[in-house]
Amino acid sequence: MIAENIKRLRESIQAVCDASGRSSDEIKLIAVSKYFGIKAITEANENGITDFGENKAQELRDKYNLIGDKVTWHFIGTLQKNKVKYVVKAASLIHSVDSIDLADEINKQAVKNDKVQDILLEVKTSFEETKAGVAEEEEIFKLAEHCSTLENVKLIGLMTMAPFTDDESLIRKSFTELRKLKDKLNKQGFNLTELSMGMTSDYKIAIEEGSTMLRIGTAIFGPRDYSKDWREL
Repeated sequence: MIAENIKRLRESIQAVCDASGRSSDEIKLIAVSKYFGIKAITEANENGITDFGENKAQELRDKYNLIGDKVTWHFIGTLQKNKVKYVVKAASLIHSVDSIDLADEINKQAVKNDKVQDILLEVKTSFEETKAGVAEEEEIFKLAEHCSTLENVKLIGLMTMAPFTDDESLIRKSFTELRKLKDKLNKQGFNLTELSMGMTSDYKIAIEEGSTMLRIGTAIFGPRDYSKDWREL
């Protein structure tokens, strides 16, 4: 099933890219593997998926201990300062940086791990209160400026989540705002290259609006069974 899902998804991504005048080589497909076990991750990897996204720090830590650097790990969930140590050890990219304090802790742990940690700023571009991220443009610029002073942190782009709605105009507005914000930051010399936006329900719109990273779980792995621990799957 996973192999067929990946084939179908890649064909769909290619079709949207062709229609949008983009190259699919510009887009990194990140399989969101939260709550899925090692067997599912291995099958996806055997079918060409190299990048995997996790939402929970301990789950990323434990999967990293089992799989290591055979795949590229992304941390895409809300990150608490006391769990940064787990994430920095494993993650190639942290998508969800939303405060100066969090950026400072990531820098501190990156120093300990002798690495430069790539990060994205999480931006709130929707009206939903449940969505995380920095909402005010002034705060975003302030956070970006602060990150530029940290020796072991490298800011490479922005991330957002569109609202959960059937109204495509609202979804598109969310993605357009992020792209425009990236352009504004780059005019100030930040040289950002990545836009992490688009999930199973809205990745086609995200591609049309310039996404460089898609975070897709259900379309690859199928529905999640929250009644089981990922170690049982």
